[in-house]
Amino acid sequence: MNKNETVQNYRNLIVWQKAMELVTRVYVMTEKYPKEELYGLVNQTRRSAVSIPSNIAEGSRRGSSKDFRKFVLIAYGSGAELETQVEIAKRLPFGQKLDFSDIEGLLESVMKMLNVLTRRLLTTHD
Repeated sequence: MNKNETVQNYRNLIVWQKAMELVTRVYVMTEKYPKEELYGLVNQTRRSAVSIPSNIAEGSRRGSSKDFRKFVLIAYGSGAELETQVEIAKRLPFGQKLDFSDIEGLLESVMKMLNVLTRRLLTTHD
């Protein structure tokens, strides 16, 4: 990955595309949460999901592989937050009635891709 690829083409990254799909699915799922969770778990879950593709995009525009890697690591951290928030929801009474398998599978895929991208950016020189 050269500098121009990093700066210009984040929309072409499959990990960004999958992260965008994850955001959509998280929004649909959290619409099923109880209204009293709107400012709690709904808000936090959505923010974590949105943070993943947002950080990929922001980092790619920073102009260096080092900066990009830093933001990919932040996206990875947001993914870990999302994993935890999904697990919390699954343990609550309302969550036991919902099917999180689609989100969990997509999130696992995104996390693996972020891990690979992080390693790849570590070996990339600007």
